[in-house]
Amino acid sequence: QVQLAESGGGLAQAGGSLRLSCAASGSTVSIRSMGWYRQAPGKQRELVASISSGGSTTYADSVKGRFTISRDNTQNTVYLQMNSLKPEDTAVYYCTANSWIKSRDYWGQGTQVTVST
Repeated sequence: QVQLAESGGGLAQAGGSLRLSCAASGSTVSIRSMGWYRQAPGKQRELVASISSGGSTTYADSVKGRFTISRDNTQNTVYLQMNSLKPEDTAVYYCTANSWIKSRDYWGQGTQVTVST
C-alpha cells in the first residue's frame, strides 16, 4: 500500500505561481512513476505531468513551458511548480503513483488550485 499526501494548493492570481508537493509513504520502494492529474468542474480528469523513477517527464500540451514536475526519490516526494498560471488552470489537482506491484495506481485526496483574473 502507498499513501499520498498533497499540499501547496490555494489561490493565486493569473500570472502567479504555486508549488504543489506530494509525499508518499508506505510501500514506497514499489513506486515507479508519479504524476499529477487535475479535474475542473464539469470536466474529465486529465494528466498534467508525470515523471518516471529515472526522471523522464511528460507534460500536457496546455502546461508545457509553464509547469515543471520534479521528484526527490530520497524523500519520496514529487513536486509540481506551476508558473504563469491561468484561470483555466483552476481545478482540483491529484497526485498519483504507480506501483510495480500489480501495476496498481494510487491517488491522493486532491488539493484545490484556484486562479483568479
